[in-house]
Amino acid sequence: MTDAVQGAQVVHRLAGVLRAVSGAMPHGIATTDVARAASLPRPTAHRLLASLAAEGFLDHDHRTGRWLLGPELYLMGSVAAERYDISALAREHVRALAEATGESAFFSVRRGNETVCLLREDGAFPIRSFVLHEGKRFPLGVASAGLAILSFLPEDSVENYLSQTDLSADHGDGHDPDAIRARIRETRALGYAVNPGLIVTGSWGMGAAVFDPAGQPAWALSLTGIAPRFAAERRPDLGRLLLHHAHELSKKLRPSPAR
Repeated sequence: MTDAVQGAQVVHRLAGVLRAVSGAMPHGIATTDVARAASLPRPTAHRLLASLAAEGFLDHDHRTGRWLLGPELYLMGSVAAERYDISALAREHVRALAEATGESAFFSVRRGNETVCLLREDGAFPIRSFVLHEGKRFPLGVASAGLAILSFLPEDSVENYLSQTDLSADHGDGHDPDAIRARIRETRALGYAVNPGLIVTGSWGMGAAVFDPAGQPAWALSLTGIAPRFAAERRPDLGRLLLHHAHELSKKLRPSPAR
């Protein structure tokens, strides 16, 4: 194996480890679970975790044995946010959705073939779903945010993704390619996505895509809650609210016309 290939493999493994830890925030994750998530032998995972901690990219809670994101990532993220993060613009819409509906509202970003939750705001209704939280990752097409984004990607991108991805292996039969295609058709017809308790029984979600200046779905606003709160007679109102805020946020991201 050449040095270049070995180097690329190390980077790939480090990225997998960091994603695994990020997805387990804020509570952290055990070494065994990192190894499973990153498809690595446990000794390899532990060696990479320890190396990242030594450089400040991770922290290790010796009392619980769990790994957490470290200060170096915070500093780098603060710098990168100036270019990539629109959370400041999205926050008012997430808060407005939570206040108007009483449900938990979220803002997620597309990263490759995944969505990553960036913001969460809980509404006044006391019973909540905890499927989604800041840092949580899902493949496109699984949660309502990822389904909303996937549905409005170009058709060839959708088909290429579905032909290479077996979501049913980790997320159940409701996520086989034909089932996802059916939900994509429904999402395109409605404008918003509905997840009828497919991740956790009884926990529903709805999402709407937010578009970048090029017209591509790059983010999503979503709501989650218990099934009775997403009854058929209420879903159209929730959908209209999501679409309104997604549209308003998308407008804010468009460059101002030259005068």
